[in-house]
Amino acid sequence: MLPSLKKNTYLYPHVAALIAVTAWGASFIATKVLLNNGLSPVEIYIYRFLLAYLFTFLVCPKPFLSRNMRDELLFVLCGICGGSVYFIAENMAVTYTLVTNVSLLVTTSPLITIMLISLIYRSEKISKPFILGSLIALLGVGLVIFNSSLQLQVNPIGDLLALLASVCWAVYSIILRPLSSTYSSWFITRKTFFYGLITALPFYFMEENPVDISVLIQKDVIMNLVFLGMFASMLAYLLWGESVKCLGALKTGNYLYFCPIVTLILSAVILKEGISFIGITGCVMIIGGVILGDRLGSSHSKTRQEARR
Repeated sequence: MLPSLKKNTYLYPHVAALIAVTAWGASFIATKVLLNNGLSPVEIYIYRFLLAYLFTFLVCPKPFLSRNMRDELLFVLCGICGGSVYFIAENMAVTYTLVTNVSLLVTTSPLITIMLISLIYRSEKISKPFILGSLIALLGVGLVIFNSSLQLQVNPIGDLLALLASVCWAVYSIILRPLSSTYSSWFITRKTFFYGLITALPFYFMEENPVDISVLIQKDVIMNLVFLGMFASMLAYLLWGESVKCLGALKTGNYLYFCPIVTLILSAVILKEGISFIGITGCVMIIGGVILGDRLGSSHSKTRQEARR
């Protein structure tokens, strides 16, 4: 079982989401180290997910299959949207366009989640305060991303790939909610990793110059792969699933806005990159926007429910 706080407390899902996005924010630093050691984006993805899958399989080996074919197909979609296509599209986007473009476009995932839920569940109304909070947080993300660079340019292929990654994560978050009411977080995470690996193998075998085995046994490479596999993949996905189960895809999705804050802070501490006033302002806007969307959005929903009575 996942731990720390009791699951019936108010704080549990919020802390779980924060730990997950902290691990994902830190993963950019670890990925950069591995890229500098000669590993390709696809290789990094395969190795980190393989390590995460093996451990989750040891913890949760049974049941191997889901209850019916419909659920099994949903898990295939989880592996594609929350794994292979998401990561590969994001990494390929960086080769076509600026990293700042990719970072900003990928972080639109919570807003895309709002739109998809509105289309799929017509009866579920999204409150204006929640949307306002999301927009403020997204603007804050823009300021954090442009902390050290004010570059922005349009590149159709790269930008479309980044948007594809954003849509994939939104779909993954929405699918998690119905599955989490039937299956454990360990089972869902294991299935996501399994199908994420299977659907990424064609890209892996297309690699022209695979990394030398001697690189994989270097201390820095091992440590960063372990972090990406055990923390940024296994633990983060488990906690994210728990948070979606308790809070829903919308509220949990808003915590993705914190990823750039984590990356900004760690870049300053580990890579000695500076933090400007623009970056600090962006951090404040992200925190304020998430709180605004959560607090006022909840109050707005309660008021509307009471009015109906």
